[in-house]
Amino acid sequence: MTNYHFDFSGQNVLVTGASRGIGAATAQLFAAAGARVVVNYREDRPGAEQVCAAIAAAGGQARALQGDLGNEADVCRMVDEVGSLWGPLRVLVHNASGIDRSFFLDASPQAFDQMFAANVRGPYLMSQRVVRQMIEAGAGGSILHISTILARQTIQNRTLYVATKGALEALTRAMALDLAPYRIRVNAVAPGLIYTQALRAGISALGEENFSNYVPLKRFGDPAEIAATVAFLASDAASYITGAVLPVDGGLGVLEAGPP
Repeated sequence: MTNYHFDFSGQNVLVTGASRGIGAATAQLFAAAGARVVVNYREDRPGAEQVCAAIAAAGGQARALQGDLGNEADVCRMVDEVGSLWGPLRVLVHNASGIDRSFFLDASPQAFDQMFAANVRGPYLMSQRVVRQMIEAGAGGSILHISTILARQTIQNRTLYVATKGALEALTRAMALDLAPYRIRVNAVAPGLIYTQALRAGISALGEENFSNYVPLKRFGDPAEIAATVAFLASDAASYITGAVLPVDGGLGVLEAGPP
């Protein structure tokens, strides 16, 4: 893991969906910068424990914590457990996300409810609980939402997914206004094509080169590059940034629409 020279010494950080990919890279970067990191997972306990072991081997502190953001009881339990373990959080990273690949007419009301519960309602409720702790501690804090380029440049068969991410970006701006008086900053990162296990599985049949060549920078992003952006936004270097949605997409977001 590349050290980008951030300093989060003595701070408590929770990263949801951190058993692999962007979440794992983010947890490891915060730990390398001195933070005590809670590695949340829903089902992949071995992955979360592997992330914690890597952090410990590098001299950092981390704990794995199971919980489903789509379950309100889990959300409340997780925040309370973190508070009991290390005290109030200073940084909360909402990386966990459900995805639905249904065609619009095939997406059921049940799927709609599940997606919004996991991708919007869960982060909303968790943030409320964490913010109360942050306000009581009086030291401010930072909340980061992981969105996606698809919130603005969508593709077929992602109706529910992009709707939840669009809502998450709107929530970012609204939370930033409400929480600014408490020195709690709220920002979002919108990744493009990041080379994760999920991306590899999704494009394997169509060929990786066809996708990487489409990106203006002619390559996929690395999870560590998203982690570095998250850490920057949570750091004192970004102390005057709140309510922002920062694309990290290799230039995909500025491509001209239509055929070349």
